[in-house]
Amino acid sequence: MSKSDIQIAREAKMKPIHEVLAKINVPNEPDAFSPMGRHIAKINFEYLEKLESKKNGKLILVTAITPTPAGEGKTTVSVGLADGINKIGKRSIVCLREPSLGPSFGMKGGAAGGGYAQVVPMEQINLHFTGDFHAITSAHNLLSALIDNHIYWGNKLNIDDKKIVWKRVMDMNDRALRAININTKGVAKDFPREDGFDITVASEVMAIFCLSNNLQDLEKRIGNITIAYNKNGEPIYAKDINAQGPMTVLLKEAIRPNVTQTLENNPAIIHGGPFANIAHGCNSVIATKTALKLSDYVVTEAGFGADLGAEKFMDIKCRKSNIKPSCVVIVATIRALKMHGGVEKEDLKNENVEALKKGLVNLERHINNVKKFGVETIVAINHFVMDTDNEVNVLLEYCKSIGVKVNKCTHWADGGKGTEELANNVVEICEKSNLNNFKFLYDEKDNLWNKIEKIAKEIYRASKITADEKVKEQLNIFEKNGYGKLPVCIAKTQYSFSVDPKLKGAPTDHEIPIREVRLSSGAEFIVVICGSIMTMPGLPRVPAANSIALNDKGEIEGLF
Repeated sequence: MSKSDIQIAREAKMKPIHEVLAKINVPNEPDAFSPMGRHIAKINFEYLEKLESKKNGKLILVTAITPTPAGEGKTTVSVGLADGINKIGKRSIVCLREPSLGPSFGMKGGAAGGGYAQVVPMEQINLHFTGDFHAITSAHNLLSALIDNHIYWGNKLNIDDKKIVWKRVMDMNDRALRAININTKGVAKDFPREDGFDITVASEVMAIFCLSNNLQDLEKRIGNITIAYNKNGEPIYAKDINAQGPMTVLLKEAIRPNVTQTLENNPAIIHGGPFANIAHGCNSVIATKTALKLSDYVVTEAGFGADLGAEKFMDIKCRKSNIKPSCVVIVATIRALKMHGGVEKEDLKNENVEALKKGLVNLERHINNVKKFGVETIVAINHFVMDTDNEVNVLLEYCKSIGVKVNKCTHWADGGKGTEELANNVVEICEKSNLNNFKFLYDEKDNLWNKIEKIAKEIYRASKITADEKVKEQLNIFEKNGYGKLPVCIAKTQYSFSVDPKLKGAPTDHEIPIREVRLSSGAEFIVVICGSIMTMPGLPRVPAANSIALNDKGEIEGLF
Protein backbone atom coordinates (compact mmCIF):
# COMPACT_ATOMS: atom_id res chain seq x y z
CA MET A 1 0.00 0.00 0.00
CA SER A 2 1.46 3.36 -1.05
CA LYS A 3 1.93 6.11 1.49
CA SER A 4 -0.37 9.13 1.53
CA ASP A 5 0.92 12.59 0.70
CA ILE A 6 0.74 13.63 4.34
CA GLN A 7 2.64 10.51 5.47
CA ILE A 8 5.40 11.23 2.96
CA ALA A 9 5.53 14.88 4.03
CA ARG A 10 5.66 13.92 7.71
CA GLU A 11 8.67 11.65 7.08
CA ALA A 12 10.56 14.38 5.19
CA LYS A 13 14.09 15.12 6.38
CA MET A 14 13.87 18.89 6.20
CA LYS A 15 16.97 21.05 6.44
CA PRO A 16 17.19 24.31 8.41
CA ILE A 17 16.06 27.09 6.12
CA HIS A 18 19.45 28.86 6.15
CA GLU A 19 21.01 25.73 4.58
CA VAL A 20 18.36 25.70 1.85
CA LEU A 21 18.95 29.40 1.16
CA ALA A 22 22.71 28.80 1.02
CA LYS A 23 22.10 26.72 -2.14
CA ILE A 24 21.08 29.91 -3.93
CA ASN A 25 23.79 31.98 -2.26
CA VAL A 26 21.54 33.85 0.16
CA PRO A 27 23.82 34.67 3.12
CA ASN A 28 22.89 33.67 6.66
CA GLU A 29 22.65 37.30 7.76
CA PRO A 30 19.85 39.28 9.47
CA ASP A 31 19.41 41.72 6.57
CA ALA A 32 18.99 38.87 4.03
CA PHE A 33 16.06 36.95 5.50
CA SER A 34 13.91 36.54 8.60
CA PRO A 35 13.32 32.97 9.84
CA MET A 36 9.66 32.08 10.43
CA GLY A 37 10.46 29.05 12.54
CA ARG A 38 13.07 26.45 11.58
CA HIS A 39 11.98 25.62 8.02
CA ILE A 40 10.38 28.79 6.60
CA ALA A 41 11.79 32.27 5.99
CA LYS A 42 10.78 35.60 4.53
CA ILE A 43 13.34 37.34 2.33
CA ASN A 44 14.01 40.95 3.28
CA PHE A 45 13.64 43.88 0.88
CA GLU A 46 17.06 45.21 1.89
CA TYR A 47 18.59 42.09 0.38
CA LEU A 48 16.35 42.12 -2.70
CA GLU A 49 17.53 45.64 -3.53
CA LYS A 50 21.09 44.30 -3.75
CA LEU A 51 20.03 41.80 -6.42
CA GLU A 52 18.62 44.32 -8.91
CA SER A 53 21.77 44.45 -11.06
CA LYS A 54 22.01 40.65 -11.34
CA LYS A 55 21.13 38.94 -14.61
CA ASN A 56 17.80 37.11 -14.69
CA GLY A 57 17.57 33.35 -15.04
CA LYS A 58 15.22 31.59 -17.47
CA LEU A 59 11.50 31.44 -16.71
CA ILE A 60 9.54 28.21 -17.25
CA LEU A 61 5.73 28.25 -17.07
CA VAL A 62 3.91 25.06 -16.11
CA THR A 63 0.29 24.89 -17.22
CA ALA A 64 -2.11 22.05 -18.04
CA ILE A 65 -4.93 20.63 -20.10
CA THR A 66 -8.50 21.39 -18.98
CA PRO A 67 -8.95 20.07 -15.42
CA THR A 68 -11.09 17.02 -14.68
CA PRO A 69 -11.96 15.14 -11.48
CA ALA A 70 -9.27 12.65 -12.55
CA GLY A 71 -6.56 15.15 -11.67
CA GLU A 72 -3.72 16.64 -13.71
CA GLY A 73 -0.97 17.32 -11.14
CA LYS A 74 0.34 20.68 -12.29
CA THR A 75 1.90 21.50 -8.91
CA THR A 76 3.55 18.08 -8.59
CA VAL A 77 5.09 18.53 -12.05
CA SER A 78 6.30 22.03 -11.11
CA VAL A 79 7.97 20.72 -7.95
CA GLY A 80 9.27 17.58 -9.67
CA LEU A 81 10.69 19.60 -12.58
CA ALA A 82 12.53 22.01 -10.27
CA ASP A 83 13.99 19.03 -8.41
CA GLY A 84 14.88 17.43 -11.74
CA ILE A 85 16.68 20.54 -12.99
CA ASN A 86 18.68 20.64 -9.76
CA LYS A 87 19.43 16.93 -10.19
CA ILE A 88 21.03 17.48 -13.62
CA GLY A 89 23.40 20.04 -12.12
CA LYS A 90 21.57 23.30 -12.75
CA ARG A 91 20.27 25.73 -10.13
CA SER A 92 16.48 25.95 -10.01
CA ILE A 93 13.76 27.40 -7.78
CA VAL A 94 10.08 26.52 -7.93
CA CYS A 95 7.67 29.46 -7.47
CA LEU A 96 4.15 28.52 -6.35
CA ARG A 97 0.97 30.12 -5.08
CA GLU A 98 -0.07 29.86 -1.46
CA PRO A 99 -3.03 27.51 -0.92
CA SER A 100 -6.43 28.90 0.10
CA LEU A 101 -8.33 27.46 3.05
CA GLY A 102 -11.48 27.41 0.89
CA PRO A 103 -10.47 24.50 -1.38
CA SER A 104 -8.36 22.87 1.36
CA PHE A 105 -11.55 22.32 3.38
CA GLY A 106 -13.79 22.09 0.31
CA MET A 107 -13.23 19.84 -2.68
CA LYS A 108 -9.90 20.58 -4.36
CA GLY A 109 -7.61 19.95 -1.40
CA GLY A 110 -4.30 21.64 -0.72
CA ALA A 111 -1.70 22.91 -3.17
CA ALA A 112 1.65 21.63 -1.94
CA GLY A 113 2.16 18.94 -4.57
CA GLY A 114 1.97 15.23 -3.85
CA GLY A 115 3.87 11.97 -3.50
CA TYR A 116 7.62 12.60 -3.65
CA ALA A 117 7.16 15.94 -5.44
CA GLN A 118 5.99 18.12 -2.57
CA VAL A 119 6.90 21.32 -0.82
CA VAL A 120 7.18 21.10 2.95
CA PRO A 121 6.20 21.60 5.76
CA MET A 122 3.00 20.51 4.01
CA GLU A 123 0.55 21.05 6.89
CA GLN A 124 1.73 24.61 7.54
CA ILE A 125 1.72 25.53 3.86
CA ASN A 126 -1.83 24.23 3.37
CA LEU A 127 -3.19 25.87 6.51
CA HIS A 128 -2.20 29.30 7.90
CA PHE A 129 1.40 29.27 6.56
CA THR A 130 2.99 32.67 7.36
CA GLY A 131 -0.32 34.49 7.77
CA ASP A 132 -0.17 36.31 4.42
CA PHE A 133 -3.80 35.50 3.54
CA HIS A 134 -4.95 36.70 6.95
CA ALA A 135 -3.12 39.98 6.36
CA ILE A 136 -4.75 40.37 2.94
CA THR A 137 -8.19 39.56 4.39
CA SER A 138 -7.68 42.08 7.19
CA ALA A 139 -6.50 44.82 4.82
CA HIS A 140 -9.46 44.24 2.52
CA ASN A 141 -12.00 44.30 5.35
CA LEU A 142 -10.40 47.38 6.91
CA LEU A 143 -11.30 49.19 3.70
CA SER A 144 -14.88 47.87 3.99
CA ALA A 145 -15.07 49.14 7.56
CA LEU A 146 -13.70 52.56 6.57
CA ILE A 147 -16.31 52.91 3.80
CA ASP A 148 -19.26 52.26 6.13
CA ASN A 149 -17.68 54.40 8.83
CA HIS A 150 -17.34 57.31 6.39
CA ILE A 151 -21.05 57.08 5.53
CA TYR A 152 -22.02 56.82 9.23
CA TRP A 153 -20.11 60.00 10.14
CA GLY A 154 -21.79 62.27 7.60
CA ASN A 155 -20.78 60.90 4.17
CA LYS A 156 -18.69 63.94 3.18
CA LEU A 157 -17.89 62.32 -0.19
CA ASN A 158 -21.60 61.89 -0.97
CA ILE A 159 -21.15 58.13 -1.56
CA ASP A 160 -24.20 56.51 -3.12
CA ASP A 161 -24.81 53.48 -0.90
CA LYS A 162 -26.50 51.74 -3.86
CA LYS A 163 -23.25 52.04 -5.82
CA ILE A 164 -20.69 50.69 -3.35
CA VAL A 165 -18.68 48.15 -5.37
CA TRP A 166 -16.37 46.96 -2.58
CA LYS A 167 -17.54 43.72 -0.92
CA ARG A 168 -16.07 42.04 2.13
CA VAL A 169 -13.95 38.85 1.97
CA MET A 170 -12.99 35.76 3.94
CA ASP A 171 -10.72 32.84 3.09
CA MET A 172 -13.38 30.15 3.21
CA ASN A 173 -16.07 28.70 0.94
CA ASP A 174 -19.35 29.98 2.37
CA ARG A 175 -22.23 30.45 -0.07
CA ALA A 176 -24.46 31.86 2.70
CA LEU A 177 -22.40 35.06 2.66
CA ARG A 178 -22.72 35.84 -1.06
CA ALA A 179 -25.46 38.36 -0.35
CA ILE A 180 -26.14 39.86 3.09
CA ASN A 181 -27.90 42.84 4.65
CA ILE A 182 -25.87 45.01 7.01
CA ASN A 183 -26.59 47.86 9.44
CA THR A 184 -30.01 46.42 10.28
CA LYS A 185 -29.86 46.97 14.07
CA GLY A 186 -28.11 49.06 16.70
CA VAL A 187 -26.57 52.50 16.23
CA ALA A 188 -26.06 51.98 12.47
CA LYS A 189 -29.67 50.97 11.76
CA ASP A 190 -30.30 54.21 9.89
CA PHE A 191 -27.75 53.16 7.24
CA PRO A 192 -28.94 49.71 6.07
CA ARG A 193 -27.64 48.40 2.77
CA GLU A 194 -26.98 45.20 0.85
CA ASP A 195 -23.47 43.78 0.91
CA GLY A 196 -21.78 40.42 0.35
CA PHE A 197 -18.58 38.42 0.66
CA ASP A 198 -16.13 37.12 -1.93
CA ILE A 199 -13.44 34.58 -1.10
CA THR A 200 -10.09 36.22 -0.22
CA VAL A 201 -8.35 34.82 -3.29
CA ALA A 202 -10.82 36.81 -5.45
CA SER A 203 -10.03 40.06 -3.62
CA GLU A 204 -8.55 42.94 -5.57
CA VAL A 205 -6.13 43.35 -2.67
CA MET A 206 -4.85 39.83 -3.46
CA ALA A 207 -4.42 40.78 -7.13
CA ILE A 208 -2.63 44.01 -6.17
CA PHE A 209 -0.45 42.09 -3.71
CA CYS A 210 0.60 39.73 -6.50
CA LEU A 211 1.18 42.40 -9.17
CA SER A 212 3.06 45.01 -7.08
CA ASN A 213 6.82 45.46 -7.47
CA ASN A 214 7.49 46.88 -4.00
CA LEU A 215 5.84 48.51 -0.99
CA GLN A 216 5.55 51.90 -2.68
CA ASP A 217 3.88 50.37 -5.71
CA LEU A 218 1.58 48.40 -3.39
CA GLU A 219 0.46 51.54 -1.56
CA LYS A 220 -0.13 53.47 -4.79
CA ARG A 221 -2.24 50.66 -6.27
CA ILE A 222 -4.28 50.30 -3.07
CA GLY A 223 -5.01 54.01 -3.17
CA ASN A 224 -6.32 53.62 -6.72
CA ILE A 225 -8.94 51.00 -5.81
CA THR A 226 -12.42 52.11 -6.89
CA ILE A 227 -14.65 51.58 -3.87
CA ALA A 228 -17.92 53.28 -4.90
CA TYR A 229 -19.53 56.04 -6.93
CA ASN A 230 -21.06 59.26 -5.63
CA LYS A 231 -24.57 60.53 -6.31
CA ASN A 232 -23.29 62.18 -9.51
CA GLY A 233 -21.86 58.87 -10.78
CA GLU A 234 -18.22 59.89 -10.20
CA PRO A 235 -15.78 57.24 -8.88
CA ILE A 236 -14.60 57.28 -5.27
CA TYR A 237 -11.17 55.77 -4.57
CA ALA A 238 -9.61 54.18 -1.48
CA LYS A 239 -7.21 57.14 -1.27
CA ASP A 240 -10.22 59.47 -0.93
CA ILE A 241 -10.85 58.00 2.54
CA ASN A 242 -7.10 57.69 3.33
CA ALA A 243 -7.22 53.89 3.37
CA GLN A 244 -3.98 53.16 1.52
CA GLY A 245 -1.68 53.93 4.49
CA PRO A 246 -3.18 51.61 7.12
CA MET A 247 -3.88 48.89 4.55
CA THR A 248 -0.23 48.91 3.47
CA VAL A 249 0.84 48.71 7.12
CA LEU A 250 -1.18 45.50 7.46
CA LEU A 251 0.60 44.06 4.41
CA LYS A 252 4.12 45.24 5.28
CA GLU A 253 5.41 41.84 6.39
CA ALA A 254 3.20 39.72 4.15
CA ILE A 255 4.56 41.30 0.96
CA ARG A 256 8.01 39.77 1.57
CA PRO A 257 8.32 36.43 -0.31
CA ASN A 258 8.24 33.15 1.65
CA VAL A 259 10.91 30.49 1.14
CA THR A 260 10.43 26.82 2.03
CA GLN A 261 11.87 23.64 0.52
CA THR A 262 10.98 20.62 -1.57
CA LEU A 263 11.31 17.08 -0.22
CA GLU A 264 14.76 17.09 -1.88
CA ASN A 265 15.71 20.22 0.08
CA ASN A 266 15.70 22.52 -2.93
CA PRO A 267 14.38 26.07 -2.42
CA ALA A 268 10.71 26.85 -3.09
CA ILE A 269 9.22 30.35 -3.03
CA ILE A 270 5.52 30.29 -2.17
CA HIS A 271 3.84 33.69 -2.20
CA GLY A 272 0.40 35.07 -3.00
CA GLY A 273 -2.43 33.07 -4.48
CA PRO A 274 -5.28 34.49 -6.57
CA PHE A 275 -7.64 31.87 -8.03
CA ALA A 276 -7.33 31.34 -11.77
CA ASN A 277 -11.03 30.90 -12.54
CA ILE A 278 -12.15 34.08 -10.73
CA ALA A 279 -8.86 36.02 -10.64
CA HIS A 280 -5.53 36.03 -12.54
CA GLY A 281 -4.12 32.87 -10.96
CA CYS A 282 -0.39 33.62 -10.59
CA ASN A 283 1.98 33.86 -7.64
CA SER A 284 3.43 37.28 -6.82
CA VAL A 285 5.59 39.29 -9.22
CA ILE A 286 7.96 39.96 -6.31
CA ALA A 287 8.42 36.20 -5.77
CA THR A 288 9.00 35.45 -9.44
CA LYS A 289 11.45 38.31 -9.91
CA THR A 290 13.30 37.31 -6.74
CA ALA A 291 13.66 33.74 -8.00
CA LEU A 292 14.88 34.96 -11.40
CA LYS A 293 17.73 36.81 -9.65
CA LEU A 294 18.64 33.87 -7.40
CA SER A 295 18.64 30.91 -9.81
CA ASP A 296 19.34 29.87 -13.38
CA TYR A 297 15.90 28.34 -14.01
CA VAL A 298 12.65 29.38 -12.37
CA VAL A 299 9.71 26.99 -12.56
CA THR A 300 6.36 28.63 -11.92
CA GLU A 301 2.76 27.62 -12.50
CA ALA A 302 -0.43 29.24 -13.72
CA GLY A 303 -3.76 28.08 -12.35
CA PHE A 304 -6.05 25.46 -13.92
CA GLY A 305 -5.84 24.85 -17.69
CA ALA A 306 -3.84 26.91 -20.16
CA ASP A 307 -7.00 28.64 -21.42
CA LEU A 308 -7.43 30.37 -18.06
CA GLY A 309 -4.07 30.25 -16.30
CA ALA A 310 -1.55 30.58 -19.11
CA GLU A 311 -3.54 33.25 -20.97
CA LYS A 312 -3.74 35.39 -17.83
CA PHE A 313 -0.08 34.73 -17.00
CA MET A 314 0.92 36.05 -20.43
CA ASP A 315 -1.60 38.84 -20.95
CA ILE A 316 -1.72 40.16 -17.37
CA LYS A 317 1.32 39.11 -15.32
CA CYS A 318 3.92 39.27 -18.10
CA ARG A 319 2.44 42.50 -19.48
CA LYS A 320 2.50 44.19 -16.05
CA SER A 321 5.88 42.92 -14.85
CA ASN A 322 7.93 42.88 -18.06
CA ILE A 323 8.91 39.22 -17.71
CA LYS A 324 8.71 36.55 -20.43
CA PRO A 325 8.75 32.74 -20.27
CA SER A 326 11.40 30.86 -22.23
CA CYS A 327 9.40 27.62 -22.24
CA VAL A 328 5.87 26.41 -21.45
CA VAL A 329 5.26 22.92 -20.04
CA ILE A 330 1.74 21.56 -20.60
CA VAL A 331 0.83 18.86 -18.10
CA ALA A 332 -1.43 16.04 -19.28
CA THR A 333 -2.54 12.75 -17.75
CA ILE A 334 -3.83 9.67 -19.52
CA ARG A 335 -6.73 9.64 -17.05
CA ALA A 336 -7.84 13.19 -17.78
CA LEU A 337 -7.54 12.76 -21.55
CA LYS A 338 -9.74 9.65 -21.36
CA MET A 339 -12.34 11.69 -19.46
CA HIS A 340 -12.22 14.27 -22.26
CA GLY A 341 -12.82 11.32 -24.57
CA GLY A 342 -16.03 10.42 -22.74
CA VAL A 343 -14.94 7.93 -20.04
CA GLU A 344 -16.58 8.22 -16.61
CA LYS A 345 -14.31 8.57 -13.57
CA GLU A 346 -15.14 5.11 -12.18
CA ASP A 347 -14.02 3.46 -15.46
CA LEU A 348 -10.65 5.21 -15.79
CA LYS A 349 -8.72 2.23 -14.43
CA ASN A 350 -9.55 0.25 -17.58
CA GLU A 351 -7.43 0.62 -20.70
CA ASN A 352 -9.28 2.64 -23.37
CA VAL A 353 -7.07 3.72 -26.24
CA GLU A 354 -9.97 4.93 -28.38
CA ALA A 355 -11.25 7.30 -25.67
CA LEU A 356 -7.69 8.56 -25.19
CA LYS A 357 -7.38 9.31 -28.90
CA LYS A 358 -10.72 11.10 -28.82
CA GLY A 359 -9.63 13.20 -25.82
CA LEU A 360 -6.39 14.32 -27.47
CA VAL A 361 -8.29 17.24 -29.04
CA ASN A 362 -8.16 18.96 -25.66
CA LEU A 363 -4.37 18.75 -25.49
CA GLU A 364 -4.07 19.84 -29.10
CA ARG A 365 -6.21 22.93 -28.43
CA HIS A 366 -4.01 23.98 -25.49
CA ILE A 367 -0.80 23.43 -27.48
CA ASN A 368 -2.10 25.58 -30.34
CA ASN A 369 -3.27 28.26 -27.90
CA VAL A 370 0.12 28.54 -26.20
CA LYS A 371 1.84 28.82 -29.59
CA LYS A 372 -0.14 32.03 -30.19
CA PHE A 373 2.14 33.69 -27.60
CA GLY A 374 5.31 32.76 -29.49
CA VAL A 375 6.67 30.38 -26.83
CA GLU A 376 7.82 26.81 -27.47
CA THR A 377 5.91 24.13 -25.58
CA ILE A 378 6.71 20.69 -24.23
CA VAL A 379 4.24 18.12 -22.91
CA ALA A 380 4.79 16.46 -19.53
CA ILE A 381 2.87 13.21 -19.07
CA ASN A 382 2.11 12.99 -15.35
CA HIS A 383 2.27 9.20 -15.04
CA PHE A 384 -0.17 7.15 -12.94
CA VAL A 385 0.48 3.51 -12.05
CA MET A 386 -2.68 2.33 -13.84
CA ASP A 387 -1.62 3.92 -17.15
CA THR A 388 -0.94 1.13 -19.65
CA ASP A 389 2.02 1.03 -22.02
CA ASN A 390 -0.37 1.13 -24.99
CA GLU A 391 -1.97 4.35 -23.70
CA VAL A 392 1.35 6.01 -22.92
CA ASN A 393 2.72 5.10 -26.35
CA VAL A 394 -0.33 6.59 -28.08
CA LEU A 395 0.26 9.90 -26.31
CA LEU A 396 4.01 9.84 -26.96
CA GLU A 397 3.50 9.11 -30.67
CA TYR A 398 0.80 11.77 -31.00
CA CYS A 399 3.04 14.51 -29.60
CA LYS A 400 5.91 13.44 -31.85
CA SER A 401 3.58 13.46 -34.88
CA ILE A 402 2.74 17.14 -34.32
CA GLY A 403 6.36 18.10 -33.63
CA VAL A 404 6.03 18.72 -29.89
CA LYS A 405 8.55 17.32 -27.40
CA VAL A 406 7.07 15.05 -24.74
CA ASN A 407 8.31 13.19 -21.67
CA LYS A 408 6.77 10.62 -19.37
CA CYS A 409 7.30 11.86 -15.80
CA THR A 410 7.34 9.68 -12.68
CA HIS A 411 8.07 12.41 -10.13
CA TRP A 412 5.13 11.39 -7.89
CA ALA A 413 6.86 8.07 -7.19
CA ASP A 414 10.51 8.98 -7.89
CA GLY A 415 10.90 12.68 -7.10
CA GLY A 416 13.39 14.66 -9.19
CA LYS A 417 14.82 11.48 -10.70
CA GLY A 418 11.48 10.97 -12.45
CA THR A 419 11.74 14.29 -14.33
CA GLU A 420 15.39 14.28 -15.43
CA GLU A 421 14.52 13.75 -19.11
CA LEU A 422 11.94 16.54 -18.95
CA ALA A 423 14.50 18.76 -17.20
CA ASN A 424 17.09 18.20 -19.93
CA ASN A 425 14.58 18.99 -22.67
CA VAL A 426 13.30 22.10 -20.87
CA VAL A 427 16.85 23.41 -20.38
CA GLU A 428 17.57 22.80 -24.07
CA ILE A 429 14.43 24.73 -25.11
CA CYS A 430 15.26 27.58 -22.71
CA GLU A 431 18.80 27.94 -24.01
CA LYS A 432 17.71 28.29 -27.63
CA SER A 433 14.55 30.33 -26.98
CA ASN A 434 14.24 33.80 -28.45
CA LEU A 435 12.33 36.06 -26.07
CA ASN A 436 11.79 38.50 -28.91
CA ASN A 437 9.28 36.03 -30.36
CA PHE A 438 7.02 36.47 -27.34
CA LYS A 439 3.79 38.35 -28.03
CA PHE A 440 0.52 39.13 -26.29
CA LEU A 441 -2.82 37.90 -27.56
CA TYR A 442 -4.22 41.42 -27.88
CA ASP A 443 -2.96 44.99 -28.01
CA GLU A 444 -3.63 47.22 -25.00
CA LYS A 445 -5.08 49.79 -27.44
CA ASP A 446 -7.91 47.42 -28.43
CA ASN A 447 -11.21 48.39 -26.82
CA LEU A 448 -12.43 46.26 -23.92
CA TRP A 449 -15.15 44.47 -25.89
CA ASN A 450 -12.65 43.49 -28.60
CA LYS A 451 -10.19 42.18 -26.00
CA ILE A 452 -12.85 39.96 -24.46
CA GLU A 453 -13.99 38.81 -27.91
CA LYS A 454 -10.45 37.98 -28.99
CA ILE A 455 -9.89 35.73 -25.94
CA ALA A 456 -13.31 34.09 -26.40
CA LYS A 457 -12.79 33.37 -30.09
CA GLU A 458 -9.07 32.57 -30.22
CA ILE A 459 -8.58 30.77 -26.89
CA TYR A 460 -12.05 29.35 -26.12
CA ARG A 461 -13.08 28.99 -29.82
CA ALA A 462 -16.46 30.55 -29.06
CA SER A 463 -18.54 31.85 -31.95
CA LYS A 464 -19.54 35.00 -30.09
CA ILE A 465 -19.76 36.82 -26.76
CA THR A 466 -23.04 38.22 -25.50
CA ALA A 467 -23.98 40.74 -22.82
CA ASP A 468 -26.97 42.83 -21.89
CA GLU A 469 -27.01 46.60 -22.34
CA LYS A 470 -26.09 47.21 -18.70
CA VAL A 471 -22.80 45.34 -19.12
CA LYS A 472 -22.03 47.10 -22.40
CA GLU A 473 -22.75 50.47 -20.83
CA GLN A 474 -20.46 49.61 -17.91
CA LEU A 475 -17.63 48.82 -20.33
CA ASN A 476 -18.23 52.17 -22.04
CA ILE A 477 -18.05 53.95 -18.66
CA PHE A 478 -14.75 52.20 -17.87
CA GLU A 479 -13.33 53.41 -21.18
CA LYS A 480 -14.67 56.93 -20.70
CA ASN A 481 -12.99 57.04 -17.27
CA GLY A 482 -9.62 56.13 -18.79
CA TYR A 483 -9.48 52.37 -18.20
CA GLY A 484 -9.78 51.21 -21.81
CA LYS A 485 -6.12 50.17 -22.03
CA LEU A 486 -6.35 47.71 -19.13
CA PRO A 487 -6.08 43.97 -19.79
CA VAL A 488 -9.12 41.78 -19.13
CA CYS A 489 -9.33 38.94 -16.60
CA ILE A 490 -11.96 36.37 -17.60
CA ALA A 491 -13.79 34.68 -14.71
CA LYS A 492 -15.34 31.44 -15.95
CA THR A 493 -15.49 27.73 -15.20
CA GLN A 494 -12.15 25.95 -15.33
CA TYR A 495 -13.70 22.65 -16.45
CA SER A 496 -14.38 23.54 -20.08
CA PHE A 497 -13.39 25.88 -22.88
CA SER A 498 -17.07 26.86 -22.78
CA VAL A 499 -19.10 28.13 -19.81
CA ASP A 500 -20.70 24.68 -19.45
CA PRO A 501 -18.48 22.58 -17.14
CA LYS A 502 -19.93 19.38 -18.59
CA LEU A 503 -18.72 20.18 -22.10
CA LYS A 504 -15.39 18.31 -22.29
CA GLY A 505 -12.86 17.94 -25.08
CA ALA A 506 -12.47 20.93 -27.38
CA PRO A 507 -15.90 22.47 -28.06
CA THR A 508 -16.30 25.09 -30.79
CA ASP A 509 -18.98 27.56 -31.89
CA HIS A 510 -20.39 28.01 -28.41
CA GLU A 511 -21.49 31.28 -26.81
CA ILE A 512 -19.75 33.09 -23.93
CA PRO A 513 -22.33 35.13 -21.98
CA ILE A 514 -20.93 38.00 -19.90
CA ARG A 515 -22.91 38.29 -16.68
CA GLU A 516 -21.04 41.13 -15.02
CA VAL A 517 -17.91 43.27 -15.36
CA ARG A 518 -15.91 44.70 -12.46
CA LEU A 519 -13.22 47.36 -12.51
CA SER A 520 -10.02 46.52 -10.62
CA SER A 521 -8.47 49.98 -10.96
CA GLY A 522 -5.77 49.24 -8.38
CA ALA A 523 -4.73 45.90 -9.84
CA GLU A 524 -5.20 47.49 -13.26
CA PHE A 525 -7.39 44.98 -15.04
CA ILE A 526 -11.10 44.45 -15.81
CA VAL A 527 -12.75 41.32 -14.35
CA VAL A 528 -15.24 39.80 -16.80
CA ILE A 529 -17.59 37.32 -15.10
CA CYS A 530 -18.98 34.75 -17.51
CA GLY A 531 -21.67 32.12 -17.07
CA SER A 532 -22.51 30.96 -13.55
CA ILE A 533 -19.02 31.29 -12.01
CA MET A 534 -19.10 32.46 -8.37
CA THR A 535 -16.57 34.74 -6.67
CA MET A 536 -17.62 33.13 -3.37
CA PRO A 537 -17.61 29.34 -3.90
CA GLY A 538 -19.71 26.94 -1.84
CA LEU A 539 -18.74 23.68 -0.18
CA PRO A 540 -19.55 20.34 -1.86
CA ARG A 541 -22.11 17.91 -0.42
CA VAL A 542 -19.29 16.09 1.38
CA PRO A 543 -16.53 18.67 2.05
CA ALA A 544 -12.93 17.66 2.68
CA ALA A 545 -13.36 19.26 6.13
CA ASN A 546 -15.42 16.21 7.18
CA SER A 547 -12.26 14.07 7.09
CA ILE A 548 -9.79 16.50 8.66
CA ALA A 549 -9.00 16.03 12.38
CA LEU A 550 -6.21 15.53 14.90
CA ASN A 551 -5.28 11.96 15.78
CA ASP A 552 -4.25 10.66 19.23
CA LYS A 553 -0.69 11.91 18.64
CA GLY A 554 -1.90 15.42 17.88
CA GLU A 555 -1.06 15.02 14.19
CA ILE A 556 -3.32 16.27 11.40
CA GLU A 557 -5.17 13.56 9.47
CA GLY A 558 -7.20 13.93 6.27
CA LEU A 559 -5.35 16.91 4.79
CA PHE A 560 -4.38 16.29 1.16
